[in-house]
Amino acid sequence: MNSYFQEYATVAVLLAVGIIFMLILTSIAAILRPNNPSPEKLTTYESGVDPVGTGWSQTYIRYYIFGLLFVIFDVEAVFIFPWAINLEKLGYFGLVEMLVFIFILLIGLIYAIRKDVLKWE
Repeated sequence: MNSYFQEYATVAVLLAVGIIFMLILTSIAAILRPNNPSPEKLTTYESGVDPVGTGWSQTYIRYYIFGLLFVIFDVEAVFIFPWAINLEKLGYFGLVEMLVFIFILLIGLIYAIRKDVLKWE
């Protein structure tokens, strides 16, 4: 086997060892953990809101919007770090491109603030 396929074999072995390790630890945890279900523990938890009825109930869209805004600004950070590392190589073009990117995200944040999405009730 040449070195090209040996690298894939190494990754496959490490993946298999990780999966087996995870399954063993999960099985041990399932055997050793206490299991004392009660009606209070089995109730649905809806982000601090008391559950309504016994079935599915509608949650506020605000929780979804907060999560979406978090993901958007988290992705922004993922794009800004490599840009900051390579700023000298990119020059003014890279600076202008990042300013345009941040400006677009800032427009989205201002829109969310104007629509009162960030107000917690």
